[in-house]
Amino acid sequence: MVRTENDTWEITESVGATALGVAAARAAETESENPLISDPFARVFLDVVGDGIWNWFAAPDLPDELLEAEPQLPDQMQSMVNYMASRTAFFDTFFLDAARAGVSQVVILAAGLDARAWRLPWPDGTTVYELDQTKVLEFKASTLADHGAEPTCRRVPVAVDLRHDWPAALQQAGFDPSAPSAWSVEGLLPYLPAAAHELLFERIQGLAAPGSRIAVEAPGPDWMDEGVRAQRRERMDRIRAVMAKVEPERDMPRTDELWYFEEREDVGEWLRRHGWDATVTPSPQLMAGYGRGIPDGVEDTSPRTQFVSAVRSAN
Repeated sequence: MVRTENDTWEITESVGATALGVAAARAAETESENPLISDPFARVFLDVVGDGIWNWFAAPDLPDELLEAEPQLPDQMQSMVNYMASRTAFFDTFFLDAARAGVSQVVILAAGLDARAWRLPWPDGTTVYELDQTKVLEFKASTLADHGAEPTCRRVPVAVDLRHDWPAALQQAGFDPSAPSAWSVEGLLPYLPAAAHELLFERIQGLAAPGSRIAVEAPGPDWMDEGVRAQRRERMDRIRAVMAKVEPERDMPRTDELWYFEEREDVGEWLRRHGWDATVTPSPQLMAGYGRGIPDGVEDTSPRTQFVSAVRSAN
């Protein structure tokens, strides 16, 4: 799963498989007794691809051997579902607020299996540009079409690798940089090298007119903390070792092998420095605000990220 320059993937491979994992978490939340979000299409994607490690969150019965080795695992798995639900609610609210404020151009970077173009109540006249690799966009669109689903907006897929010249592709698809726009950077930044991270925001800066908005899931202050990384790796290795014995057919990849652990500027600070009015909310605070905090006595293994929302000033 180690990344290479200009690598590509099927929906069940590498970065694509992580999109299925997020879909599984959204499906688990949607099907819960008191859901924070509603994503009826997440289950559709999972049913099409069949069983895989992405169904981890939907597994009601974990092997006894695993529970003996990791007794907190069910609570920790639930905390990850809570994290993904809170993340989804954050971006859903961001986009609907922007649309109600009159922003009619929406850009979803690394759209993955995000089905907002189908499930959110977009105002008439809204155009949603979805940027991702060709195979991912084709799988999503064809699967939902086969399911009889229709977008609730004018959806424009832009098949492009975000490491390439995506601003040109976006404008060729009809995006107007002179009009305000709303942008999301969700589940993306760890998968970009630091230089590509910087370039991404420089390009957004060049396309976002005054009055534009952006929402970002950003690495937290402990992103480069060696102790945190070692703890995460040690815990995953324990789980992998047990699973290799009880379910050898179920390979558990190391997701962090897909990430680039490189120093990068704090996103909130970068945006403020470039003329944006930014608000930064640490993930534990966001989750607690949605009533999805971590239970007392449970080791919190949810991502230590920051959720940033910002509006570009008129000056």
